[in-house]
Amino acid sequence: MKTAVIALHYQNEVLHPEGRISLGVARDTAASGKVIAAAGALLSGARSAGVPVISVRISFRPDHAEVICNAPIFRNVVARGAMVEGTWGAEFVPELAPLDGEFVLHHTRIGAFTGTPLAERLQALGVAHLVIGGVATNSTVLTTAAQAVDLGWEVTIASDACSCADPIAQEATLNTLSHIATIRMVEDIVTGFPVASATPPASGHF
Repeated sequence: MKTAVIALHYQNEVLHPEGRISLGVARDTAASGKVIAAAGALLSGARSAGVPVISVRISFRPDHAEVICNAPIFRNVVARGAMVEGTWGAEFVPELAPLDGEFVLHHTRIGAFTGTPLAERLQALGVAHLVIGGVATNSTVLTTAAQAVDLGWEVTIASDACSCADPIAQEATLNTLSHIATIRMVEDIVTGFPVASATPPASGHF
């Protein structure tokens, strides 16, 4: 079963302690560092095994004119002037940035399949199984996993490569996700990756 790793919103605004959106991780360097280390191990392990890595980022125009403010999460983004394209907050955390040639998808909603060619890209690659990591667990990870399952993909959640600012929310969301996905630690996931293929993974930007 061919696998791809989906890396969701590993961006400064939600993962760095100085970011403007506090949903993704507790606001201290220890919490951020723990998630970054686990996510880094996941991405490194996938690349070493020849498993495609697809990074998904969210950002908006400086005036936030395209934001549909139909939920608190989006109203908060606009109120804080967050996730502006071209700013530090919208950039990937350096340790988790995509490599040259890897797929990078941009969107403006919660789920990674909304407004992106993610489904088509996965189908073109022949992927049947997704390993998902990202922030926040109770937002983009949960929504993307549910979308993926509904569309027919098997899903594994890299639990320590995900986080919420609230540990209780993290635990509750992983429990919810366990009904639709397999929950595993990064170390176990990477160990199970196949031996690297001689053919490099496809790449591109969307």
